[in-house]
Amino acid sequence: MAPLDKVDHGLVEQQLKDIIQDLYQIMVQTSTYDSMGRSSRDVLANEIKTLSRSLQTLHASASPPNVLPSVPPELLEYVDNGRNPDIYTREFVELVRRGNQVMRGKLHAFGTFRDVLAEQMTSAMPELRDDVAHVVEATGGSGSGSGGLGGDGGGGASTTTTPPGRGVMERNGGPATGDANSNAPTTETGSASAAGAST
Repeated sequence: MAPLDKVDHGLVEQQLKDIIQDLYQIMVQTSTYDSMGRSSRDVLANEIKTLSRSLQTLHASASPPNVLPSVPPELLEYVDNGRNPDIYTREFVELVRRGNQVMRGKLHAFGTFRDVLAEQMTSAMPELRDDVAHVVEATGGSGSGSGGLGGDGGGGASTTTTPPGRGVMERNGGPATGDANSNAPTTETGSASAAGAST
């Protein structure tokens, strides 16, 4: 990409001033057309030709390889309405910051859903443990969330059935291990893991 300082901004500014001067001259010639008792047609035609040449010169200066920086139309509207361009910059930065916060929240929510779904699938279908771990790692998740499920069957089951086990422990006052193993999902998972280990 060509650097933006390649364009002579002083030259472009002077060309813009020349165009404004040509427009002013056309306005004067139009307002005083034939007011001096002689035809002003030739003078007005010359001013229009001068304006045309000035516009062509400006177009050549702004055409490739001379690349001018792009200015947002909204910023030009701010200037035309007499507002401070810094207000546009501040509002734009705030808008980008809010958008980033929303996207970060969505990424966190989807990541949490991914981890919970991986735990549930690993608990219900232990034979897919490796595939689930591979998918979690491929989607940017840490291996610890699904890797913790890759240990013994009791550990995976206790992680999955923590809310039921905690409720039973609070009601009966028994140890968390016995309550967690009393749940049906934990027993099935533990037996399946034990059978796999014995095999």
